[in-house]
Amino acid sequence: MHRFRSSLLSRHRCLHSLQNAGPLCSHLKSRSVIRFSGPDTIKFLQGLLSNDVRRFGEPPREENSPIPTPNVASVVVPPMYAALLTPQGRFLYDLFLYRPPRPEEKLDRTGSGPGNGSGGSVEILADVDNSISDELLATLKKYRLRSKVDIDNVAEDFSCWQRYGRDLSRKTPTVEEPEADSVGWGGGVDRADMSASHSSDVGWQWFKDPRLGCLGFRGIFPSGTMPPLVESDKETDEENYLMWRLEKGIAEGSTEIPKGEAIPLEYNFAGLNAISFDKGCYVGQELIARTHHRGVIRKRLLPLKFLDNNGKEVEGKVTPGSEVINTASGKKLGSVTTALGFRGMGVLRLDDAFKDTLTIQGQEDIKVMAIRPDWWPAEWFQDQQHTAVA
Repeated sequence: MHRFRSSLLSRHRCLHSLQNAGPLCSHLKSRSVIRFSGPDTIKFLQGLLSNDVRRFGEPPREENSPIPTPNVASVVVPPMYAALLTPQGRFLYDLFLYRPPRPEEKLDRTGSGPGNGSGGSVEILADVDNSISDELLATLKKYRLRSKVDIDNVAEDFSCWQRYGRDLSRKTPTVEEPEADSVGWGGGVDRADMSASHSSDVGWQWFKDPRLGCLGFRGIFPSGTMPPLVESDKETDEENYLMWRLEKGIAEGSTEIPKGEAIPLEYNFAGLNAISFDKGCYVGQELIARTHHRGVIRKRLLPLKFLDNNGKEVEGKVTPGSEVINTASGKKLGSVTTALGFRGMGVLRLDDAFKDTLTIQGQEDIKVMAIRPDWWPAEWFQDQQHTAVA
């Protein structure tokens, strides 16, 4: 298998190779890890974040139980995707939340009984945008007030990884990586492999990406160690994970989602399982609830392709912030938010987004093709039709 490094392959060839590649893994150096701990952890996060964090305080469900294996949780709690918003409901930060298993939820080293532990307070690890991690920590600590929760930067101790590729997400409906039984937490116990795939205390593992199955698997692992199932020929640059997301129209982090400006529903956060519409109040909830119940989202984040007048892909000519216009009407439809090679993403008005008369303002020789993601719920296409009629 190729290592898909941009220095070895053009981005054009790289993207097409990614579509046919088997499972690949990327160390997400753009992400960092912070830790929440203390008796008020769940209550604190529940009042701040867009998703229902109370699930982390409930007993894990038996349907999420792997085959019992020493040092591995007998039940697992799936990770969660969530956002912290401004009081006006604009995006600030996204977080992937993980609840490490407690000792009493794992078998002991003999595999004959539960580990030591009596519950105690919940600990939550959060995978966050590395470029704003210090700012996020300061923001969280301002909200903490008298809450009994500790918030620590543990970026030196942990690393974030993504496992993705063709057909990977279709292998299993479970929350865990389907190939896990080959490294000690499946049908058998391979103690030699376990030392490489789990830490001595926690039993680190891959989880299905909480946003969409097509994104593959995600996990937090101890720094300085190679995650399970990552072979030397399967590790690839993080840029290729970005290209994988560009094709699907999924933004991540405060670099791709404008901080203090982006409306989460326009960035498809509802379809990415990042918002609970049933939980109680949280920061920024009013705008989210009002927009959701109004029922029509007029603009959405879409995957884009950049082409020349002959329909050939154009690389490296479009930059984030470029405005997309409909040359037939002269109307501005939105702007490009992310660009890499001939791919990009942009928030566009849905009434004109899929017409063949879109170009980059000031670069009218570059055509813009917006793509309907196949993961979109059917009602979003109905919204598009209603918007066009309005």
